[in-house]
Amino acid sequence: MQLNFRRQGQGQPVIVIHGLFGSLDNLNGLSKALAEHYEVIAVDVRNHGLSPHSEHISYQDMANDILALISQLELARPVLVGHSMGGKIAMMIAGIAPELIGGLVVADMAPVAYTQARHKEVFAGLQAVAAAGCRDRKAADAVLGRHVQIMGVRQFLLKSFIPDSDTPWRFNVPALQEHYATIMSWPGLDTPYTGPVLFIKGGESDYLLPEYQAEVIRQFPRAKAKVIPGTGHWLHAEKPQLFNRLVLDFLARAS
Repeated sequence: MQLNFRRQGQGQPVIVIHGLFGSLDNLNGLSKALAEHYEVIAVDVRNHGLSPHSEHISYQDMANDILALISQLELARPVLVGHSMGGKIAMMIAGIAPELIGGLVVADMAPVAYTQARHKEVFAGLQAVAAAGCRDRKAADAVLGRHVQIMGVRQFLLKSFIPDSDTPWRFNVPALQEHYATIMSWPGLDTPYTGPVLFIKGGESDYLLPEYQAEVIRQFPRAKAKVIPGTGHWLHAEKPQLFNRLVLDFLARAS
């Protein structure tokens, strides 16, 4: 699958991978900061942004999409930076082709299966906007707000709203909902990835918890961890300067 991507900067390649319901614009602040020192390739993963839609969704599928892009662009041992679902995609890429990857930064995600549904209200809101036939952002926000109360989450979702369209969302809502259990799951790595890995946790987030440490070390024995206090799951947006500095410091050591 040919993914949509944005390429900027020069130097060692870094691939930036967004999370569920996102697009390559979500980590644009990080991409710009990295592009001052590195070649940055930000991607839209399948079923998101301007990349193709597919009924096939697994971490192996999404990892293979990016491995195909690495081959297409002839990238030499890129470092992968992934947030949330993008972090799991990055971890799977390292598990499939460790010799092709120079390191990982995983933002607020653990290599575990999450059993609790976390996006029920989001799916309800996305479907409501489509059913209401909203043609502009203001109308979509009003309908979405009946299900998603947090303004920041609505603003994030509305970045993928398409005005005056019969299909109002850039991401593939039916496929994402059908395969939601797969997205929340984690198949694990057959062989531990022994390259350098940095896990960055939002201090107030429950995605990367102490009880997951054993699984992190089992699959990523060289893993290090940093915590950004006073942030939740959207740590890169809440404290961007600190987040960017942690990524840049890791890249300097991994180079």
